[in-house]
Amino acid sequence: MVVAANGDAPTVPTLLVADPDEEVIHELAAALEREGVVVTGVTDGAQALLQAGALQPDVVLVGATLPTIGAVEFVRAVRLSRSVPVLLGVGEGHAEQALQALAAGASACVARPYRVLELLPFIQAASHGGAETRKVLTVGGVELDVNAYQVRVGGRAVHLPLREFELLHYLMRNADRTVTREQIMKHVWNSADGTSTNTIAVHVKRLRARLGDDDDQLIQTVRGVGYRLITPSQVH
Repeated sequence: MVVAANGDAPTVPTLLVADPDEEVIHELAAALEREGVVVTGVTDGAQALLQAGALQPDVVLVGATLPTIGAVEFVRAVRLSRSVPVLLGVGEGHAEQALQALAAGASACVARPYRVLELLPFIQAASHGGAETRKVLTVGGVELDVNAYQVRVGGRAVHLPLREFELLHYLMRNADRTVTREQIMKHVWNSADGTSTNTIAVHVKRLRARLGDDDDQLIQTVRGVGYRLITPSQVH
């Protein structure tokens, strides 16, 4: 299946999406069309390799569970001939695929279900001829490399499961601001009402333990509201 969005003008950004779910491709194509992006969608890795060579897209997005030719094998094959940015769409339980794909040459991991606001910076940078951007967030001694899917605390590498990585990413993007449990549900779990506050609390507790935040000074609980990640200058 191929989905073409917004015509075929040669100057607009182009994205190749390889995902086993046709509905996911259609929804993403419709959303990106409104942002002026041309989307071509395929449902397996063999088609993706053919289209990557034929279309020369600005960016390629592949789902972690891509059939026929898997996502990691696809990345390796593309890297033999092209330097196109390749994003890996990952969900819960895909941490191992993410690490293997990054080692094979993937540019970054993005959350699946896909979020237009997360994809657009990669697409826009690539379509304007820019180099693949390296996005690193730093709060105190915590450093989060979005593209490499890595976290360091005081220079020491810390492995985080995908959901905790996304939770930390969201808190760091909103450092020194209180984020509600509802906002966390929406932006981290991609759900408005399907995630219990207890689930969030459990993930926050695990994240604190992995970061060595034993006294809850980095990630503070705002009772009855949500959480706030504090920069060192704000700690009292």
